[in-house]
Amino acid sequence: MTTPSPAPAPAASSNRLWIRNPLAAFTANSLDASGGIVVSDGVITEVVAAGRQPSAPWTETFDAGNHVLMPGLINTHHHFYQTLTRAWGPVANAPLFPWLQNLYPVWARLTPKDLELAATVALAELLLSGCTTAADHHYLFPAGLEDAIDIEVAAVRRLGMRATLTRGSMTLGTDDGGLPPQSTVQDPEVVLADSERLVGQYHERGSDAAIQIALAPCSPFSVTKEIMAESAALAERLDVRLHTHLAETLDEEDFCREMFGLRTVDYLDSVGWLTDRTWLGHGIHFSDDEITRLGAAGTAVAHCPTSNMRLASGTARVLELEAAGVPVGLGVDGSASNDASNMILEARQALYLQRLRYGADVPVERALGWATRGSAAVLGRPGLGQLAPGMQADLALFTLDDLRFSGSHDPIAALLLCAADRADRVMVGGQWRVVDGQIPGLDIAGLIAGHSAAARRLVNGGR
Repeated sequence: MTTPSPAPAPAASSNRLWIRNPLAAFTANSLDASGGIVVSDGVITEVVAAGRQPSAPWTETFDAGNHVLMPGLINTHHHFYQTLTRAWGPVANAPLFPWLQNLYPVWARLTPKDLELAATVALAELLLSGCTTAADHHYLFPAGLEDAIDIEVAAVRRLGMRATLTRGSMTLGTDDGGLPPQSTVQDPEVVLADSERLVGQYHERGSDAAIQIALAPCSPFSVTKEIMAESAALAERLDVRLHTHLAETLDEEDFCREMFGLRTVDYLDSVGWLTDRTWLGHGIHFSDDEITRLGAAGTAVAHCPTSNMRLASGTARVLELEAAGVPVGLGVDGSASNDASNMILEARQALYLQRLRYGADVPVERALGWATRGSAAVLGRPGLGQLAPGMQADLALFTLDDLRFSGSHDPIAALLLCAADRADRVMVGGQWRVVDGQIPGLDIAGLIAGHSAAARRLVNGGR
């Protein structure tokens, strides 16, 4: 593996935290961090090999002797609002299209307060699972929820995380042969104007960016070709990324053939999306030739194993995608098709699902790589996802003192094989955001009460 070039030496006056001598360290590259890392001004300035000390004086230490140290996990595909419709009986046993058709009318009742609660729950779950950066695909803008992305920005900032928030859209309703009800459809002019507003107001650039905005028409069965093409042109002009669902199910492939006369990748190409600006949610049903074309274009895929299993959508060909040059990361997907927002468990699920396809020699470290370095590449964030000098100090530390880990021998393997589900410490940009398994300042009990009440009201017709 290649590793980033070292950063310039820090100024003598910089505060330098040595996270020292971890139980084990996964760096997502070839560097040895057995002696820990040094963090200064929100950046990793040194990686310390086994038995060594930092090359320059440090001002404070954190003893990581009971912790497995790794880069913060990065979630590349989610729908925060769906935490309100987890494990809902009418769709508990449904594949994608009936699942959506039953849930669309429920989601259409979403209010700003509902979204605030749902996003906070999703982000808190992710953070507690060791996730430091999350991409959300929000495409639902019923009347009264026009400021949905603004609400999500505020939630991300409150929790001190990083996020790529995508301004999604649905422009093809049931009246025109699409899947969503007309009440959830927006005019293309509204979508494009709001997209440009959000990029101008919130999109940050640079390796330390906290908030980034991408453009994200929802899926082939919910948007027109025109909004796809216009979004691609706008994304190029504004220099932001593109995101959509693609090749998630065979039903979707059939829809593309019937509606557009094209297979999914041909459709993608026809609207200007076959580019390295694009990442795709799911990306399951590709032919060999389509995988080659995606790799040549540098188009990325967010692998969502739990959701794909829950809805019986299929298994992404991850090893073949990577071999063709397709960047691959992991996504927990919406919490109504996964029912959890837990990135370390998603890495475990990815490991097992890909072993089922390719064999038991798919390494634990490869799955952890999808959740870190791979996901950073999918989101176009080269400053994230690794422990190396010059990278952002986004870290997750796990302890192995629960009963489930008793008798385990390899600490890194134990994270996935023994089903770690909660980080003990999480740092974002040099700031501790999880301490002793808790999010400082967040009233979890109050959040659960408010969120649960909103969920009941939503599925009971808004009452």
